[in-house]
Amino acid sequence: MYQKILIPVALDHETLIARKLDIARHLLAEGGQITLLTVLESIPGFVSEFVDLKIDNHLTQKVAEKLRAAVGEDQHIACEVVTGKPGVQIATYAEANDTDLILVGSHHPSAQDYFLGSTASRVVRRAGCSVFVVRDGDS
Repeated sequence: MYQKILIPVALDHETLIARKLDIARHLLAEGGQITLLTVLESIPGFVSEFVDLKIDNHLTQKVAEKLRAAVGEDQHIACEVVTGKPGVQIATYAEANDTDLILVGSHHPSAQDYFLGSTASRVVRRAGCSVFVVRDGDS
């Protein structure tokens, strides 16, 4: 059983949240903590020159609200939003927070993923803890 489980949530893999939470609850030790984490990519400097609004703060708040809505009132689940490269930030967050298990979602890989790599594969390569990969059941 795991004391601290991290569940990265990609905005395009929202449908996996409930399934990943079910798996995490089965693997969670009594008194343990689950954290949902979304990593927002930073806006490149050359793009930010043309943006008048502080989109990052607004988007961060919206994503955090969406995560909180997905988990409801469960006190064993925290929600976090950070910025950066997902494959790097997920592993960095896990290490900084003494995470025991990362439960990451992954779609069925296409030929492109084998050459470029997916976020899930980057997390598996960088993580200092165990990583459980949950496949999207739609394919």
